[in-house]
Amino acid sequence: MINRYILKSIGIAVLSCSVMSCNDVLDVNDEANLSDQAVWSNETAADMYITATYKTFTEDAIFYGDGGDRSHFWDSFSDIMKSSSWDQYAHPYNSTLLQGNIVADYGAGAFECWNSVYDRIRQDNIRLRDLYTYGTGFSAEWVALRDAEIRLCRAYNYFKLARVYGGVVLRTDKTGVTGVDDGAYPQDIVRPRITEAETYRFILDELQAAAEVLPKETSDSWQRGRATKALAYGLISRIALYAKEWKEAAEAAEKCGALDAVDLNADYASLFTSASIGTPEMIFQIEFQKGAITHLFDVHNAPGGDFNISNQKTYAEHQPTAELADIYEWSDGTPFNWNTWSAEGHADPYTDREPRFQATVLYNGAPWRDRFIESYADYTDINDNKVSSYDGFTEFVKTGSTGGKSCTGYFLRKFVDEANKDFTTDKSTTPCPIIRYGEVLLNQAEAYAQSDVIGNQQKILDCINRLRKRVNLPEKTVQDVKDLETAMSLIRSERIKELAGEGFRFWDIRRWRLGQAILDGKTRHGVKIVNNQRDSSLAPEFTYEVCDVDANTPIIFPERYYLFSIPISERNNNPACTNNPLW
Repeated sequence: MINRYILKSIGIAVLSCSVMSCNDVLDVNDEANLSDQAVWSNETAADMYITATYKTFTEDAIFYGDGGDRSHFWDSFSDIMKSSSWDQYAHPYNSTLLQGNIVADYGAGAFECWNSVYDRIRQDNIRLRDLYTYGTGFSAEWVALRDAEIRLCRAYNYFKLARVYGGVVLRTDKTGVTGVDDGAYPQDIVRPRITEAETYRFILDELQAAAEVLPKETSDSWQRGRATKALAYGLISRIALYAKEWKEAAEAAEKCGALDAVDLNADYASLFTSASIGTPEMIFQIEFQKGAITHLFDVHNAPGGDFNISNQKTYAEHQPTAELADIYEWSDGTPFNWNTWSAEGHADPYTDREPRFQATVLYNGAPWRDRFIESYADYTDINDNKVSSYDGFTEFVKTGSTGGKSCTGYFLRKFVDEANKDFTTDKSTTPCPIIRYGEVLLNQAEAYAQSDVIGNQQKILDCINRLRKRVNLPEKTVQDVKDLETAMSLIRSERIKELAGEGFRFWDIRRWRLGQAILDGKTRHGVKIVNNQRDSSLAPEFTYEVCDVDANTPIIFPERYYLFSIPISERNNNPACTNNPLW
């Protein structure tokens, strides 16, 4: 069975909720109260201590836990999603993009993570020290496996720093004056950053070493939720793209796909429901349990009309833009175009679109919870009565929020559980993916293209067409990958369609250095839908107008956003730590 991260079944969760609250179970930071003797008294207790390192994944997840951090829905920092609020509900998306409020002294603004991630790294380093100090009574295999999983999680922590800041100050369990580099000595505090290339080399080497030791799959002795080779190779395939180590990314993706436990799921839409649990595509995911560990994604993202089901306000916090909706093809593989869709014989712009569109976007007329989505604008009927749509449309303004209405003409479907009608009382348990095989195939295709597009044409097509075949789209051909430009155009398009809402677009734009071309000086768009049939007894007659959804305020994405500022607290504390250029 492939591994996945289950909040209630591995290490940190062996304590019963009857002993302490579920929130206390997850409070893995309070290690000062755990004596060394208690922690290392047996394998179960030691595992509980060691597996706390996996919290790096929950802290980076696009959604996590009741009242969790709501600034990590990364796609709303990009062109394909739109936050429905202006800097409210702890939402920094619009203010970050439209005000450009990231300044050097405050580090990376909404992406700031320097201190919090280094705190995680410090804990990882201490765990590695303790493993070899107190774990001598356990078998060599037991110690080697725990060493590998701690190193994997520490490498992911360094990746979170590298993608924001570039080069890091490398602090490990070996670099300190006395071993662990915990800042206890001045020599440990004052240390320069290594280069970005050296940082990624360290991360990838750590992951490669972990991959050699970790098991192929979970077993009775290696619980669901722990790292395996699939996770290590999958992360290498992702992170090596940032490092421009194309061969390494391709080989890791190949090794990941060669594992028996890894494959694509047959049904794309089911990946974003509880049906994904235990399936071969989900290499690593955060799972939740009803009545124990839940989240609020449904409350935060369900369309406004669901108030009538839940009797509680729903916020529609993250809404697909026209930049996303328009890129999805028709079900026969032909491109969508606002100027030609009606002449092509389609009854409306949405119903005949490919399955990934249907699984990601709730559009006007989409079937939803025993009704149909209504996201058209208010109008006046023949009796001069104001008629409002069930879910609502409103223009975005730079104050307040849309109040659950759509400002783009769309709502998010991916991860919102249509079957869960008790989400205000029972909350939500849709799992959150960390890495799945669909992404690995796209990583593989990109690595092939960047290393040798002509020599790898068929390999690129094999990766892309596996994903397209799953949703019954026609295969792409050699003409679609005839050179690097066309191949990357195809790969970028498929990444949007396959991974929308999963947190990749903003980071992709930055690593491709396309922020100026895609974001800077641009505005995002939606569709204002108008019902021109004023007689409510007759079928509606809709017209569609592409509209600006950023209050005519251009996005700000200067060149310096490719490497954000090191926070001034670190630069003051560590004079050897220089800031990034342009800050």
